[in-house]
Amino acid sequence: MQENYRQLLTYAYNITGSYDDAQDLVQDVMEKYISLDKTDIRNEKNFLIKSTINHAINFKNRHSKKMVYGEWHPEPLSLENAETKLIKEQTTRYTLLVLLERLTGKERAVYILKEGFDYSHQEIAEVLDITIENSRKLLSRASKQLQDIRYTPDHIDSPIHKETLTKYQKALSEGSIPMLEELLVNDIRLSADGGQRVRVVKAVEVGKSATATLLAYVQQQFLHHKPYTFHIFNHQPAICFWRENHIYNCHILDVDDQGMIREIYSIVDPEKLKKLM
Repeated sequence: MQENYRQLLTYAYNITGSYDDAQDLVQDVMEKYISLDKTDIRNEKNFLIKSTINHAINFKNRHSKKMVYGEWHPEPLSLENAETKLIKEQTTRYTLLVLLERLTGKERAVYILKEGFDYSHQEIAEVLDITIENSRKLLSRASKQLQDIRYTPDHIDSPIHKETLTKYQKALSEGSIPMLEELLVNDIRLSADGGQRVRVVKAVEVGKSATATLLAYVQQQFLHHKPYTFHIFNHQPAICFWRENHIYNCHILDVDDQGMIREIYSIVDPEKLKKLM
């Protein structure tokens, strides 16, 4: 049964957006399975997949309203440590994980199974106890809301993305609005997640000039002289700012092929940040 753990954990994380919750859900499914009467279970793997996905959907539906300062974002992951590396290949990139929050639990599950794991609509229908036609409709609705972003992670460990991250840090450190504007697309969107404990300056900012101005203000007021480190979280470049050996703020960037920043996700929720260390 342990050989299925990685796949189950990936399903659960991509649906819930929380690694800790995903671990708890999979553990719960496995513990219940051990004590079940397995007489009528013909395929252990399919049963566990179905149980995990439905458990994750129900969890997501129960926790869809998240009262936080700013805008709730999924828990970012460093996919290089011994534990999370198990799910690296099939974990979607951060931008898509954020966009998946727009979907219902079932839409999210259908999209992940079809685009991430290449399930047929017949297989999805069996897993979710729906019709094939319903599976097709759920996928169509989900795709329309996801802006044609591919599930498969882009290759981000490239010179152009590293260069953008370096330029971004330099522009921030100098508090230069013109330098920041040069790195941002016109309809750049910045969103901040403070969790339940940290008030953010602004939940969402849109537009090159407004975003650059807000970033310069945040740098001056909160990030000035703080040490920083570069990372890859959920297949996307990120910069973390530190205070007293703890991550204080993390910016995850969505960078296009020309090195321009399309989205900035600012995480200041201490609960999410402590899991990145």
